[in-house]
Amino acid sequence: MPLRDLDKALADIVAIRSQIAAGTAFRGYGSATMAATAVVALLTAVVQHFWLEEPGSRPVSFFLGWAAAAVLSSAIILIEMRARTRRHHGGLADAMIHQAVEQFLPAAVAGLLIGIVIWQFAPDCIWMVPGLGQILVSLGIFASARSMPRSVMLAAVWYFLAGFLVLVVSSQSHVLSPWTMGLPFVIGQLLMASILHVASEDEMDG
Repeated sequence: MPLRDLDKALADIVAIRSQIAAGTAFRGYGSATMAATAVVALLTAVVQHFWLEEPGSRPVSFFLGWAAAAVLSSAIILIEMRARTRRHHGGLADAMIHQAVEQFLPAAVAGLLIGIVIWQFAPDCIWMVPGLGQILVSLGIFASARSMPRSVMLAAVWYFLAGFLVLVVSSQSHVLSPWTMGLPFVIGQLLMASILHVASEDEMDG
């Protein structure tokens, strides 16, 4: 087989695998992992509540704490995602993981860049970052919903409404609070954990 034909055949195989992955329900997220990320958010909020008396005067410390929590939570999710995806999706594992990351990545990158831009060029508006971050998380979940249980839309709606509520509440004082960041994520991640747990039980019953 000529090299050009071989390359085309390999590209066709990759495209077919991607199409199959796009039409397959993703089972890489675990309920226990989502609950663990809720605990991470709660602990971060508690630590900042007691050790960061005025977050508004130390925004770098505030957001570095939440960035660390986000990195830890992402690592926990990715580690279990790889194990669960290989167990449930076999040869499609890599394509399924790539699809899951691709769906959520734009919202995550947008949130990071918005935070940096506000911090550097509009520091008086930094109180908006928690609410905007939650809205972007909701958009990431909406983008991922087509390959997950339909009930995850409830979590997406929660983050969307929570983000706007945080913006409204924070607009009254223009201050940062670990709870306007932490509480919505604790509730949202526990909601995700419950949804995934119920979906998993339904699959076993089926």
